[in-house]
Amino acid sequence: MSKTAELRQKRGDLWDKAKAFLNEHADENGMMNAEDTATYERMEKDIDSFGAAIDREERAERLERELNAPISNALTSRPEKNILGKQGRASDEYRNNFWRMVRDRSAHYSVYNALQVGTDSEGGFLVPDEYERTLIQALEEENKLRTLCKVIRTSSGDRKIPLVASHGTASWVDEEGLIPESDDSFGMISLGAHKVASIIKVSDELLQDSVFDVESYIAAEFARRVGDAEEAAFINGDGAGKPIGMLHDTNGAATGVTAASATALAADELIDLVYSLKAPYRKRAIFLFNDQTIKALRKLKDGNGQFLWQPGLQAGQPNTLLGYNYETSTHMPVIGAGAKPILFGDFSSYWIADRDGRSIKRLNELYASTGQIGFRVTQRLDGRLVQQEGMKCLAMKAGS
Repeated sequence: MSKTAELRQKRGDLWDKAKAFLNEHADENGMMNAEDTATYERMEKDIDSFGAAIDREERAERLERELNAPISNALTSRPEKNILGKQGRASDEYRNNFWRMVRDRSAHYSVYNALQVGTDSEGGFLVPDEYERTLIQALEEENKLRTLCKVIRTSSGDRKIPLVASHGTASWVDEEGLIPESDDSFGMISLGAHKVASIIKVSDELLQDSVFDVESYIAAEFARRVGDAEEAAFINGDGAGKPIGMLHDTNGAATGVTAASATALAADELIDLVYSLKAPYRKRAIFLFNDQTIKALRKLKDGNGQFLWQPGLQAGQPNTLLGYNYETSTHMPVIGAGAKPILFGDFSSYWIADRDGRSIKRLNELYASTGQIGFRVTQRLDGRLVQQEGMKCLAMKAGS
């Protein structure tokens, strides 16, 4: 048995013990005394620890496979020289000069001349094409919504997206009777480009150290900072200088269910939320909620006494809620009066418009007194729930 499978088995056994403990010590309302609650929460913490260990093992196994994979494909035909070669930001010349600019405070003017093809409107330089793919991959690892939502790329200007506002219908008519016209009506939304930026500081000594991997460091910091800002906006954005989030009052997900309580959830409300979504969207639907919310959901049972939450027991098999996968985000609201702590739906209904060309500008003098170089990194994007019927939320009762 592999280590991952062994960890999954142990977590499954612990979850069975936690369920048995809850069944034995909880009253008819699911309440327990303080001592039993503390014991159950320790079990939950151990279950979470096993989950984190499983994630680490799977990442290590994936990395091991990648490192052991062939570095190139076997030649099956005669290689021919590419006469033109890569151009613009995809060229080796641009890439080499870009990283010389990043590392060298006194880069020669010829370096900057070579980068003119990638100069942006604010004096920075667009990152090389290959590195842009690295940044996007890092963002996807940091912000899981990027892998769930539909991502489109735009070069410039707003992206107009036609939407079907209402569908045509069919009618019963008499023989030779007049057939009424019924056409689809269309609306239009526009995805623009809002700027998100951060300044990453690196010491002069590190930049001069050839062993220091400045490319990986900038990519990791870019993903951590920008990925977190993106995720917050994709969920709670108000559209003022940022995307419109999934929980927006008018342009976000409609309320599928309103809980009877302001502070607690019921199993029937989760089931009602699932069926408030139209069947075509349920095929690809998942849940999204805060880490704190899953603690409450783990205690819920259906009408047959079965827990709604089930752990994945095999490699590649995720934990589920009512048979649906789920993701967590710190930017989802916690359970509370009037909050919307749970989203459920097909997340490809939310579109992310990525503007081509992430930019880096080197700031030589701003942090010189502390022996540091600043790098202003920027990207432009927008986001909007394009198919509002593709996603529903659960709202808590307003007031106590």
